[in-house]
Amino acid sequence: MSKVKVKKDKDITIYCDVTKCVACRTCELACAVEHSKSKDLANSIIEKDTPRKRLTVSAINGKSISVHCQHCKEAPCVTACMSGALSKDEKTGATLQDNEKCVGCWMCVMTCPFGAIVGDSAKHIAVKCDLCPDRDDYACVATCPTGALFAGTKKEFEKKLTKKKK
Repeated sequence: MSKVKVKKDKDITIYCDVTKCVACRTCELACAVEHSKSKDLANSIIEKDTPRKRLTVSAINGKSISVHCQHCKEAPCVTACMSGALSKDEKTGATLQDNEKCVGCWMCVMTCPFGAIVGDSAKHIAVKCDLCPDRDDYACVATCPTGALFAGTKKEFEKKLTKKKK
Protein backbone atom coordinates (compact mmCIF):
# COMPACT_ATOMS: atom_id res chain seq x y z
CA MET A 1 0.00 0.00 0.00
CA SER A 2 1.36 3.38 -0.95
CA LYS A 3 0.87 6.34 1.33
CA VAL A 4 -0.66 9.34 -0.38
CA LYS A 5 0.06 12.53 1.54
CA VAL A 6 -3.17 14.48 1.84
CA LYS A 7 -3.66 17.80 3.52
CA LYS A 8 -6.69 17.32 5.71
CA ASP A 9 -8.76 20.47 5.91
CA LYS A 10 -12.30 21.78 5.39
CA ASP A 11 -12.15 21.70 1.61
CA ILE A 12 -10.94 18.11 1.23
CA THR A 13 -13.50 15.47 0.26
CA ILE A 14 -13.13 11.89 -0.93
CA TYR A 15 -14.45 11.57 -4.47
CA CYS A 16 -15.02 8.49 -6.63
CA ASP A 17 -14.45 8.47 -10.38
CA VAL A 18 -17.17 6.04 -11.48
CA THR A 19 -15.38 5.46 -14.79
CA LYS A 20 -12.50 3.88 -12.89
CA CYS A 21 -14.29 2.02 -10.07
CA VAL A 22 -14.50 -1.72 -10.81
CA ALA A 23 -16.29 -2.65 -7.57
CA CYS A 24 -13.31 -4.65 -6.28
CA ARG A 25 -14.19 -3.52 -2.72
CA THR A 26 -10.52 -3.01 -1.80
CA CYS A 27 -11.56 0.31 -0.24
CA GLU A 28 -14.08 -1.48 2.00
CA LEU A 29 -11.47 -3.98 3.14
CA ALA A 30 -8.86 -1.27 3.78
CA CYS A 31 -11.38 0.70 5.81
CA ALA A 32 -12.33 -2.30 7.95
CA VAL A 33 -8.67 -3.18 8.58
CA GLU A 34 -7.89 0.46 9.46
CA HIS A 35 -10.66 0.34 12.07
CA SER A 36 -9.59 -3.00 13.52
CA LYS A 37 -7.65 -3.29 16.76
CA SER A 38 -4.61 -4.85 15.08
CA LYS A 39 -4.63 -2.75 11.85
CA ASP A 40 -3.46 -5.94 10.13
CA LEU A 41 -5.56 -7.93 7.65
CA ALA A 42 -4.56 -11.41 8.86
CA ASN A 43 -5.13 -10.54 12.51
CA SER A 44 -8.24 -8.40 12.01
CA ILE A 45 -10.31 -11.29 10.67
CA ILE A 46 -9.82 -13.26 13.88
CA GLU A 47 -10.52 -10.39 16.28
CA LYS A 48 -13.40 -10.88 18.70
CA ASP A 49 -15.13 -7.71 17.46
CA THR A 50 -15.08 -7.98 13.68
CA PRO A 51 -14.01 -4.59 12.31
CA ARG A 52 -16.66 -2.61 10.41
CA LYS A 53 -16.11 -0.75 7.18
CA ARG A 54 -17.28 2.84 7.11
CA LEU A 55 -18.02 3.04 3.39
CA THR A 56 -19.89 0.94 0.88
CA VAL A 57 -19.39 0.15 -2.78
CA SER A 58 -22.76 0.44 -4.53
CA ALA A 59 -24.06 0.18 -8.06
CA ILE A 60 -25.96 3.17 -9.41
CA ASN A 61 -27.25 3.22 -12.99
CA GLY A 62 -24.87 0.42 -13.94
CA LYS A 63 -21.81 2.19 -12.52
CA SER A 64 -19.96 1.28 -9.33
CA ILE A 65 -19.26 3.96 -6.75
CA SER A 66 -17.60 4.02 -3.36
CA VAL A 67 -20.03 5.82 -1.05
CA HIS A 68 -18.50 7.76 1.86
CA CYS A 69 -19.77 10.22 4.42
CA GLN A 70 -19.49 13.60 2.68
CA HIS A 71 -19.02 15.48 5.96
CA CYS A 72 -21.69 17.96 4.81
CA LYS A 73 -21.36 21.59 5.88
CA GLU A 74 -25.03 21.59 6.89
CA ALA A 75 -25.08 17.95 8.01
CA PRO A 76 -28.63 16.61 8.37
CA CYS A 77 -27.31 13.75 10.52
CA VAL A 78 -25.96 16.21 13.10
CA THR A 79 -29.29 18.03 13.22
CA ALA A 80 -31.20 14.74 13.57
CA CYS A 81 -28.95 13.29 16.29
CA MET A 82 -31.01 13.48 19.47
CA SER A 83 -28.18 12.42 21.79
CA GLY A 84 -25.50 14.83 20.55
CA ALA A 85 -23.29 11.96 19.39
CA LEU A 86 -22.68 13.70 16.05
CA SER A 87 -21.08 17.12 15.81
CA LYS A 88 -19.07 19.28 13.40
CA ASP A 89 -15.37 20.00 13.90
CA GLU A 90 -15.08 23.70 13.10
CA LYS A 91 -11.37 23.42 12.26
CA THR A 92 -11.50 20.48 9.83
CA GLY A 93 -15.15 20.49 8.77
CA ALA A 94 -15.39 16.78 9.64
CA THR A 95 -18.59 15.32 11.00
CA LEU A 96 -17.45 13.71 14.24
CA GLN A 97 -19.06 10.85 16.10
CA ASP A 98 -18.90 10.11 19.82
CA ASN A 99 -19.81 6.43 20.19
CA GLU A 100 -20.25 6.85 23.94
CA LYS A 101 -23.18 9.21 23.32
CA CYS A 102 -24.77 7.22 20.48
CA VAL A 103 -28.03 5.59 21.56
CA GLY A 104 -28.60 3.69 18.33
CA CYS A 105 -31.81 5.50 17.35
CA TRP A 106 -30.68 5.47 13.67
CA MET A 107 -32.04 8.96 12.98
CA CYS A 108 -28.69 9.80 11.34
CA VAL A 109 -29.01 6.69 9.16
CA MET A 110 -32.48 7.78 8.04
CA THR A 111 -31.53 11.39 7.30
CA CYS A 112 -28.20 10.88 5.50
CA PRO A 113 -28.88 11.88 1.87
CA PHE A 114 -26.01 9.65 0.69
CA GLY A 115 -26.84 6.48 2.62
CA ALA A 116 -23.33 6.70 4.05
CA ILE A 117 -24.21 5.95 7.67
CA VAL A 118 -25.12 2.42 8.71
CA GLY A 119 -26.31 0.90 11.93
CA ASP A 120 -24.17 -1.61 13.80
CA SER A 121 -26.87 -3.71 15.47
CA ALA A 122 -24.35 -5.71 17.52
CA LYS A 123 -22.93 -2.60 19.22
CA HIS A 124 -26.16 -0.61 18.81
CA ILE A 125 -24.36 2.42 17.36
CA ALA A 126 -24.20 4.19 14.03
CA VAL A 127 -21.07 3.69 11.91
CA LYS A 128 -19.71 6.30 9.48
CA CYS A 129 -16.49 7.49 7.86
CA ASP A 130 -14.23 9.22 10.35
CA LEU A 131 -11.60 10.31 7.81
CA CYS A 132 -8.95 7.97 9.27
CA PRO A 133 -7.85 10.19 12.17
CA ASP A 134 -4.82 7.98 12.95
CA ARG A 135 -3.37 8.40 9.44
CA ASP A 136 -1.88 11.17 7.30
CA ASP A 137 -3.88 9.84 4.36
CA TYR A 138 -7.10 7.91 3.86
CA ALA A 139 -6.93 4.10 3.85
CA CYS A 140 -9.49 3.75 1.07
CA VAL A 141 -7.78 6.25 -1.23
CA ALA A 142 -4.30 4.85 -0.57
CA THR A 143 -5.34 1.30 -1.44
CA CYS A 144 -7.59 1.86 -4.46
CA PRO A 145 -5.88 -0.17 -7.22
CA THR A 146 -7.51 1.71 -10.10
CA GLY A 147 -7.10 5.24 -8.74
CA ALA A 148 -10.87 5.71 -8.70
CA LEU A 149 -10.75 7.34 -5.27
CA PHE A 150 -9.40 10.86 -4.98
CA ALA A 151 -8.99 13.10 -1.95
CA GLY A 152 -8.99 16.79 -2.71
CA THR A 153 -11.15 19.81 -3.39
CA LYS A 154 -14.11 19.80 -5.73
CA LYS A 155 -12.15 22.00 -8.15
CA GLU A 156 -9.18 19.60 -8.15
CA PHE A 157 -11.47 16.62 -8.81
CA GLU A 158 -13.25 18.43 -11.66
CA LYS A 159 -9.87 19.39 -13.15
CA LYS A 160 -8.73 15.76 -12.93
CA LEU A 161 -11.88 14.56 -14.72
CA THR A 162 -11.56 17.24 -17.41
CA LYS A 163 -7.90 16.31 -18.02
CA LYS A 164 -8.88 12.67 -18.41
CA LYS A 165 -11.43 13.49 -21.13
CA LYS A 166 -8.84 15.29 -23.31
